[in-house]
Amino acid sequence: MLTVGDTAPDFELLSDEGKPVKLSDYRGQRVVVFFYPRADTPGCTTQACGFRDNYPTFQEANAVVLAISPDAPEDLAKWKAKQSFPYPLLADPDHAVSEAYGVWGEKKMYGKSYMGINRSHFVIDQAGKLADVQYKVSPQKSVETAVAFVAE
Repeated sequence: MLTVGDTAPDFELLSDEGKPVKLSDYRGQRVVVFFYPRADTPGCTTQACGFRDNYPTFQEANAVVLAISPDAPEDLAKWKAKQSFPYPLLADPDHAVSEAYGVWGEKKMYGKSYMGINRSHFVIDQAGKLADVQYKVSPQKSVETAVAFVAE
């Protein structure tokens, strides 16, 4: 698992628009990266809408928001249009980025085990270092913690 002070693993993923997005393109800005299990599900919608509703706070703090899930770009585009998200939704179908950040792991639901994303978020500073690390966080707590961190 990553910790505060580590260099954030760089990545390039396709966005909901089918365009490549690289983390390193945002050097010089703070970046909030949040990972969620699946587009258009209740908890993920709560988290993503919380980031949407607080987006002006992130902009004022010179921070960008990037959201990552294993969903296909087409599915992300539909969800983005439905919810009017102002930030890119990025597709990680092979979960390589999720694994690099330590958020891909075993989950349990109704007594069954399966592999998936454990909801988490990271705040990356202007130099590409992790400034805040939140693993296995609730949808509401993810938004509250990230907003409080960038607003400092």
